[in-house]
Amino acid sequence: MDYSYIFRSAVLDYAKFHDFGFEKQGDSYICKKPLSENGFYTLLTVHDETLSAEVYERGEDSPDSKYALFDVESANGSFVSQIRAQVQGIVEDFRRSCFVSSDLHEKYSQFLEDEFACKPDFPWSAPEDSAESQTSFKSELYDDYAVYRCPNNKWFALVMNITYKNLGFENDEKLFVVNLKADKERISEIIDRKSIFPAYHMNKKHWITVLLTGVTDFDQLCALTRRSFELVNGKK
Repeated sequence: MDYSYIFRSAVLDYAKFHDFGFEKQGDSYICKKPLSENGFYTLLTVHDETLSAEVYERGEDSPDSKYALFDVESANGSFVSQIRAQVQGIVEDFRRSCFVSSDLHEKYSQFLEDEFACKPDFPWSAPEDSAESQTSFKSELYDDYAVYRCPNNKWFALVMNITYKNLGFENDEKLFVVNLKADKERISEIIDRKSIFPAYHMNKKHWITVLLTGVTDFDQLCALTRRSFELVNGKK
């Protein structure tokens, strides 16, 4: 099963691999971790900024056998769910132990206020009247959606708190991103699908989505933001 999404939120520190239990094998790093179920273990494999996990059952008089249901998305039941929960916990422990985290959200928000002398507004946050929030698009789900506007009142940056699944990954973990306007003819070369993606929930011909995590080049993010401001404010 693929867990490569963790590379989107932090930077890997290979110096900490050995202490976690990884061994280098060719171009890959392999780590074996036991699971609480008797005879089961997981193998984590890191290769070229990808992380995969497989689950095996030890054989007493035969080779270890792969637990295939772990990789079948449609498989359910208490046992396979328990196995997946344990592997997810090991993956999260790996991220805490072997990555350097860096959340750019606050740093980027300060940059926007300092660079463009503007404060955000929150047009979709839930109104104080909770009854109204039940019958309107406004909801507490969008409390963190911040809009930064040009002097012409059009927004040039939309900061959102979404999930990796919104970007096409099989993970419900949330992260902050920003939607920015970009030169139409440059969007295909700007998008790398590592930290810059086709725009989430906006016109992909004119907008991009950038992660506000440690994998993003902050100087590039600032340059893209300045260009977005120019495009929206009317400067070509």
